[in-house]
Amino acid sequence: MTKQQLITDEYAIYNSDCMEILPTLKDESIDLSVYSPPFANLYTYSSSERDMSNCDSTKDFLIQYEYLVKEMARVTKPGRVNCIHITDLIDIKGTLEDFPHEIIKLHKKHGFLFKNRITVWKEPLKVRIRTMVQSLMHKYIMEDATKCFPANPDYILIFKKKGETKIPVTHQFGIDEYFGDIPILPNMLKAWNNANNTNLDADELWEYLKKVNEDDKVTKLNHYIWQRYASGVWDDIRDNNVLPFRDSREEDDEKHITPTQLDVIDRCVSLWSNPGEVVLTPFMGVGSEVYSPLSLGRKAIGIELKDSYYKQAIINLDHAKSRFKNKKNQLEIF
Repeated sequence: MTKQQLITDEYAIYNSDCMEILPTLKDESIDLSVYSPPFANLYTYSSSERDMSNCDSTKDFLIQYEYLVKEMARVTKPGRVNCIHITDLIDIKGTLEDFPHEIIKLHKKHGFLFKNRITVWKEPLKVRIRTMVQSLMHKYIMEDATKCFPANPDYILIFKKKGETKIPVTHQFGIDEYFGDIPILPNMLKAWNNANNTNLDADELWEYLKKVNEDDKVTKLNHYIWQRYASGVWDDIRDNNVLPFRDSREEDDEKHITPTQLDVIDRCVSLWSNPGEVVLTPFMGVGSEVYSPLSLGRKAIGIELKDSYYKQAIINLDHAKSRFKNKKNQLEIF
């Protein structure tokens, strides 16, 4: 049952169970999907019986999640990409369950090619504060280091649906917008200054390359950005670059949930979709995976089960089209 919906020329969002909305979408109608599936932990997001995370075990969750993967395979255009934001399941003692492996198996089963796993670096102290996992406690380094293990990163699993791409995703001169904290690495800066007999700092080089890029041809800036995006580790994703979400939390929320960082979504949208194409998220949350495509000139479809998240998404989407208004560039914090 769809409780609420808002449909415009640029986006459609639904306050509903994604498995009620997805079957209504046309075959091969989606150009890109970006989303974080609910994790297989009972009552992580809500107590609703329709919440896919409300399962007694990972095995039960995967049975439910497979229905979604089948639908995603049906609605995705041949040759196009699904980006799944995921991590390993972890208990309070720091013991891991290889959740990404299970997600990969399901997608391969239903017609997707597993193309890449991008690691999103996380600052260990922030992970410790957020999760309270014991294996990150400093006292164990002194007492017994066999109880200590590194902070768990996030992953972006990149899947491509089998088949020929009818409309390629093109970047005529490469990419000239960077989403992240550190576009120019020290080795890049050093190589530039040595080759050009200059003494620029990173900010000065970025501004210079931006001006050069206005000539509408491939520049060093385009190569630098691709070099950063092409890394298998995204190490400069800004933790605080997220949409407002705190007002959407309810008393029965079990855990402190934060939206996916916009840098992650922006990179996926800009890399694997063309302007004007349709981006889908079956787990919209407070609207991040709809907000980002809209602000980057795409269209979007979002589905969210939880009422409070849906209401917050409406508020957030009101600002999507003005996201970059009066901004010098996308390097600024929003």
